[in-house]
Amino acid sequence: MNLYKVRPFLTFKVWGGSKLLGLRGLNTNENSNPLGETWEVSIHPDGESTVESGQKLSNLIEKERLPYLIKFIDTSDNLSVQVHPGQEYARKVENDNGKNECWLILDAEEGSGIYLGFKEGVTEEQFNNYILENKDVDSLLNFYPVKRGDFFFIPSGAVHAIGKNITLCEVQRSSGVTYRIWDWNRLDNGKPRELHLKKAFDVLEFDPRKNRKDFFQFKEDIFSNESIDLTEDDLFKVKSANLEANQSLALSPSERLTSVVVLKGRIKINEYVLNSYESLVIDISNDLSVLALEKSEFIVVS
Repeated sequence: MNLYKVRPFLTFKVWGGSKLLGLRGLNTNENSNPLGETWEVSIHPDGESTVESGQKLSNLIEKERLPYLIKFIDTSDNLSVQVHPGQEYARKVENDNGKNECWLILDAEEGSGIYLGFKEGVTEEQFNNYILENKDVDSLLNFYPVKRGDFFFIPSGAVHAIGKNITLCEVQRSSGVTYRIWDWNRLDNGKPRELHLKKAFDVLEFDPRKNRKDFFQFKEDIFSNESIDLTEDDLFKVKSANLEANQSLALSPSERLTSVVVLKGRIKINEYVLNSYESLVIDISNDLSVLALEKSEFIVVS
């Protein structure tokens, strides 16, 4: 059985927040933009996790057994309105995976929320006209206020944007493909960021049935459960756990590598002790358990 305690790849964004540096115990001023994302478990070439020795995780594992990516995101401003392609389109056009993803809200200021799906009755022509006329595109999108413990699944084709003042954990297919549609008319280093409108309209989903809240597998107060299966995609499965001190959770062998990401508290897996915002990647060959050293919340991705 192989276990790898991983270190994140850092990405700095114009919309980044101020929390991740402290939460992850990091100290860096290497970029003029704030820290927006930490790619905790990743072998994607756009940003690879490393292990404690400094080696890339991708050099130590069978890459096909880690088809997902896990990150923390922290915002001080809205992310762009965007969409991700499905597997077939991404393979053909980008030579990459399509991107389904899910969000687990860890913190949100009052009134903060996410933009997800089109409002009832919005058409492709109307949406395109809003972009061309530089109108406020967000007025055509559903806005959902969020709080700690909310969960959403965002399939490829779904228009979306994470709002400001939110910290969340994202699990996604291992993909770097994002099509930016609208960026709130802001500048980055004095220039607008690139948009990808043609590709975005190739993949956007306007079917009203696929733009409703229940379609996005919404759940709330997930940390009120000892453990709950949050979602299952073709390339990843996500479970959340909330354990009291000295409680344990069994982990079973899986064809894919298993990742445990601590959201709050302190846990032990074999000889490894993990604190909040730390992650372990495991090749489970026989039954294994997670022991909570104090009241703890974490996710298991496999």
